[in-house]
Amino acid sequence: MLSSLLLKYPQIDPVFFSIPIPFSDIAIDIRWYSLAYIAGLVLGWLYLGRLNKKHPLLSKVQLDSILTYCLLGVVLGGRLGFCLFYQPSYYLSNPQEILYIWQGGMSFHGGFLGVIAGLYLFARKYNISFFAIGDRLAVVSPIGLFFGRIANFINGELYGRATDVSWAFVFPNDLTQLPRHPSQLYEAGLEGLAILAVTYVLVTRFNALNKTKLLSGVFLIMYGLSRIIVECFREPDAFLGYFAGFITMGQILSLPMVLLGIYLIANAKHNKQT
Repeated sequence: MLSSLLLKYPQIDPVFFSIPIPFSDIAIDIRWYSLAYIAGLVLGWLYLGRLNKKHPLLSKVQLDSILTYCLLGVVLGGRLGFCLFYQPSYYLSNPQEILYIWQGGMSFHGGFLGVIAGLYLFARKYNISFFAIGDRLAVVSPIGLFFGRIANFINGELYGRATDVSWAFVFPNDLTQLPRHPSQLYEAGLEGLAILAVTYVLVTRFNALNKTKLLSGVFLIMYGLSRIIVECFREPDAFLGYFAGFITMGQILSLPMVLLGIYLIANAKHNKQT
């Protein structure tokens, strides 16, 4: 009876299309996951450009340059974060596999730290306030988070814990074939759409970009709390499991974000950013 109530998982090929290489049997696969990264970065960059017109901070050259810093930060930080946060012993024993990005394995928290490092270098190079640009990225980053989680759902990865709710899915990559929470969609809604909506309102209705550190703090608190909540429905990585019997690595890494966000909001200052 339960199976008749379950939503049918949409069978979407993770490969959007393939580009055959002439005179060979090899093809280059263009995957939804790659397109999600590209869509998030490009749409975020366009949104940043729109914000920059109303709240000038970056020159055209700087606006173009920041996309490169963010891209390198996301990819390098995301990969290193996964290797060091989730499987350090394996990758320290096999350091060459850190470069095998095509095998999968990216961490949001690592990508976040990578973007922070990139922003620091960018702000230092162009003599721009770190938090001024950080506040703006806090507004546009949820776009990338949304598309990334949708790609996780399409790939049938990072699915939720077993459940009997009527909106559960049976994911094809799950060997147990149990109905599970679509935790990727929960994250897309909370980490993506919810943060995007709140920061948009703060910028357009409350002129939040004129209060340095406020939007950065809001982003950190909302993402951290969203991740901590969703981790209660998400299946932990098999090679990690739970800490202390009920805490996940995602929750451990998200708690400092919430605390830092509270600190930033408490220290936010009115300062017209130009």
